[in-house]
Amino acid sequence: MPIKAIINPVTPFAQNAPIIFCTETKKCAFIDPGGDSEKLLSIAMENNLIPEKIFLTHGHADHAGAAMEIAEILNIKIEGPHQEDKFLLDSLQSQGEMFGMSARNCMPDKWLVDGDKVYLGNEELDVIFTPGHTPGHIVFFNAASKLALVGDVIFNGSIGRTDLPRGNHQDLIDSISQKLWKLGNDVEFVCGHGPNSTFGQERESNPFVSDAALS
Repeated sequence: MPIKAIINPVTPFAQNAPIIFCTETKKCAFIDPGGDSEKLLSIAMENNLIPEKIFLTHGHADHAGAAMEIAEILNIKIEGPHQEDKFLLDSLQSQGEMFGMSARNCMPDKWLVDGDKVYLGNEELDVIFTPGHTPGHIVFFNAASKLALVGDVIFNGSIGRTDLPRGNHQDLIDSISQKLWKLGNDVEFVCGHGPNSTFGQERESNPFVSDAALS
């Protein structure tokens, strides 16, 4: 598999914060580092990985709260999410204070849009714009590994909340059914919370977005 993921739950919300890496080069990216930066840095070091980037799916504190700290420590760039989540990244510190978390406001080096590609080692990942949970949520997809990093769009047996600022339930359903399903039933996804799944499994059994639920 060209890209592999190491799951590392962080923050009181047990956000998965995967570290993905190119198996050829060992170059890695921190996906949604919401907190516990020392833990994430230690895991990268223990696995002999070479930090290259930070990728953000969206702007909630449990996903982005430690991004600036890690970027400064390692002198690496932050890419994503979509600019529609700027208002969330601008309020990370106050979000964190609400939940007893340490978080710093964040300005990414590059906003991403639907159809962009990001690069890690010798691999590329497609950027898919998936609003709903937040207005600027994105998903990262590596076709060669049949692996998607979906943030809080969809979970094993559930879907993302839409009762948070600028969430939109119909947008979320459309993002899943119109953009994620077409990637293929055999695509495995790493979500923001809980165990991995495949799109095929969720189309069969997810009570919110299964084929039966949407028919």
